[in-house]
Amino acid sequence: MSKTAYIEVDGVRHEFPVLVGTENEVAIDILKLRALTGAITYDPGYKNSGACKSAITFLDGEEGILRYRGYSIEDLAENSNFLEVSYLIIFGELPTQEELEKFENDIRKYSLVNEEMKNIIDGFPKTAHPMGVLASLTSALTAFNPKVVDADCKKDLYEAVCKTMSKFLVIATWTYRKAKGYPLNYYDNTKSYVDNFLRLMFALPTSPYEIDPVVKNAIDKLFILHADHEQNCSTSTVRMVGSSHAGLFASISAGVSALWGPLHGGANQAVLEMLEAIQNDGGDVDKYLAKAKDKDDSFRLMGFGHRVYKNFDPRARIIKKAADEVLGKLGVDDPVLEIAKKLEEAALKDPYFVERHLYPNVDFYSGIIYRALGIPTEMFTVMFAIGRLPGWIAQWKEMRINKEPIGRPRQLYIGEELRSFVPMKDRK
Repeated sequence: MSKTAYIEVDGVRHEFPVLVGTENEVAIDILKLRALTGAITYDPGYKNSGACKSAITFLDGEEGILRYRGYSIEDLAENSNFLEVSYLIIFGELPTQEELEKFENDIRKYSLVNEEMKNIIDGFPKTAHPMGVLASLTSALTAFNPKVVDADCKKDLYEAVCKTMSKFLVIATWTYRKAKGYPLNYYDNTKSYVDNFLRLMFALPTSPYEIDPVVKNAIDKLFILHADHEQNCSTSTVRMVGSSHAGLFASISAGVSALWGPLHGGANQAVLEMLEAIQNDGGDVDKYLAKAKDKDDSFRLMGFGHRVYKNFDPRARIIKKAADEVLGKLGVDDPVLEIAKKLEEAALKDPYFVERHLYPNVDFYSGIIYRALGIPTEMFTVMFAIGRLPGWIAQWKEMRINKEPIGRPRQLYIGEELRSFVPMKDRK
């Protein structure tokens, strides 16, 4: 049975259809609102506006649910790997063994980045933020891959996906190598995707590099947990830019820039900066817990609670175990990480935090893992971007295949009314 919503404007009542998603989410279809009434909706931040229909990710913040293509994040993190999950998110179904092997081999085909890209990265100072470098390098890939992707051609689209998955991984790790002053590494086509990430990041020509399975497992899970998260700031940016029929690399570059902000992908960097500030102030955890509870104090605990999840972040439950394993295996002696453990323990037990559902989120635990691996804080958001890549690709692909119109939000103008031009001599 169809549902209808009614909106009355200037005494005239108008009917609008009500849409229901597969998880019983309800949306009022106001596509014809302006045409019928001359009015628009006002919704800063689009908190109540659905800009698209999507079959990729389902998120229920109240219940703490996250699913990719219908599969729970818990099942995927436990039983799958990042490349398999990437295939699922981008193409809609879990791959067969043959499909997964072909996907991995086809990614390897495009893993070599044009040598002239080195000239571009050489132009950046070592002090440049890795996210700024990554956004620039991603955009520059367009110059070396000028062919326009035909979104209606499965072959073209598949090749574009494989190119993006391979080349983005390489240039993302190059931002770290540049900052460290290390020689740039190349993809090894005999290794897996996550193995290559670790090699590209950490292998040095002066000694052999052995991959620790505990570290690999943690990175694999982190990438899976970050792979997509519905219509967040960076994802909606990718769709918005792509709606102009901008290419995949250009759209992903825009997503990188959106992710860079401290209110989005920069959250895990903010966690470590907070922990370091507490350490520099003497490491008194109780003092900062009291500050967090004081409504008149501007201090806020970073990495606790979530803008979307009103319960426990389901990703945090998964990565907490991996964080414990990494710290246990590496035996890291770091006072900053000791502060993190104390904060975590207090927040999970203190009634103030429990009653307000201010639990440690995925940014808290991911920051701890990256710190334990020796990854500098300015690289944390790059790590996020590598994980989010398949989601950005899938959202761009879905938007193009669905032939969505170009994004063009409206506004409520509050400026001056029509004025006469004032000559220079008469201005005061």
